[in-house]
Amino acid sequence: MTPANTRPADTYVPQYFLASLGGGGLAVTFFMFLMFWVPHKGQAVPVFEDIAAALATASPLFSATIWLAMAGIAVFGLMNLALLVWNLRRVGPFLRSERGQAMMRTNAQSQIAAMPLALAMSLNTAFVLGLVFVPGLWGVVEYLFPLALLAYAAIAVMALRQTGAFLGRVIGAGGFNCQANNSLGQLLPAFALAMTGVGLAAPAAMSASATVVAISVIASTLVLVMALVQATVMLVLGLRSMFENGVNVEQAPTLLIVMPLITVVTILLLRQGHGLHVHLGTHGAPADTLVFLTRMLAVELGFGLFGLVVLRATGYLRRFVAGAETSAGSYALVCPGVALSVLIHFWVNKGLVGAGVIAKFGTAYWALTAPALLLQLAMILLLMRLTRRHFRRASRSAAIPAE
Repeated sequence: MTPANTRPADTYVPQYFLASLGGGGLAVTFFMFLMFWVPHKGQAVPVFEDIAAALATASPLFSATIWLAMAGIAVFGLMNLALLVWNLRRVGPFLRSERGQAMMRTNAQSQIAAMPLALAMSLNTAFVLGLVFVPGLWGVVEYLFPLALLAYAAIAVMALRQTGAFLGRVIGAGGFNCQANNSLGQLLPAFALAMTGVGLAAPAAMSASATVVAISVIASTLVLVMALVQATVMLVLGLRSMFENGVNVEQAPTLLIVMPLITVVTILLLRQGHGLHVHLGTHGAPADTLVFLTRMLAVELGFGLFGLVVLRATGYLRRFVAGAETSAGSYALVCPGVALSVLIHFWVNKGLVGAGVIAKFGTAYWALTAPALLLQLAMILLLMRLTRRHFRRASRSAAIPAE
């Protein structure tokens, strides 16, 4: 049992980077309100000036919605950055400790990929905070894109070096425990790489320079392909071990990791498509976007149902969310709900509305948007509950380090 004067989070593991990731993801869900509901003619995304103009003419209800979105972005954006700093201060000492050294000699070495994953998300979050709260940012954004590309590239290199160290150890010298690979935790490095890829693709959607767009498309494509190859291999290995040995109960939330991976890849490809359309002469019909988004949504829903079946069969939620036990891996439950919420927003707005299937802000629109809003609320409550359980002192929960 955890002593009364300590917290479960005091038994540190790198999976606590996922707490920071969850905060950043929720900030993005609030940005979806502004992205699809606030007019932003001439830009791919809304900026401070667009928000101010919308507030000047908005109805009381719409004005309240905009203020809610801004508050959500501020609160969860700051939470993301604060938890990132908290993790960065602890991960070094952990890796030098006996526990950390032992972890790096096992399958759990891949957990360290949570660090570049969180770094990439925090860079995304910082950009969202800048768009929403910094006046005049769009006037200098072209100067920021090269810096952003370099920053994301540096994080991608970090992720690749971690993966190289892991593969060099397990393939060069052996030691990978296939029996203990009975989860999808090994997809975490691929997810981290894909998160850097979606950041690398951002200038493709926003830059006015064809050169910057081309660099963005090429760099994000290189990272995307490597991430997908790695994810495919690790998905097959993980499923095979689970079919033979059953799932590692504490790692059961990793079965949902495909969902945020799919959302990140979807946004990456949409960003690339926009840049290619505007600057490089490619053209896609709105119906193509609808079909693409529907297919990605179907994949995500399928893995979501698969994960929920396993979580129910293992009693994970009863033990680690509602019960007395704690595990840092529980934070992995936030990302899938956030990812599905964001993807539904894109499916409704870029897919159905874009193809003319439904009218924006009509009855069908709100009926189909409602699941995204409910998921967002559920993930807010989940993140708050987990943070209270893991970071509140005098907790008597049993802290169980993830393996």
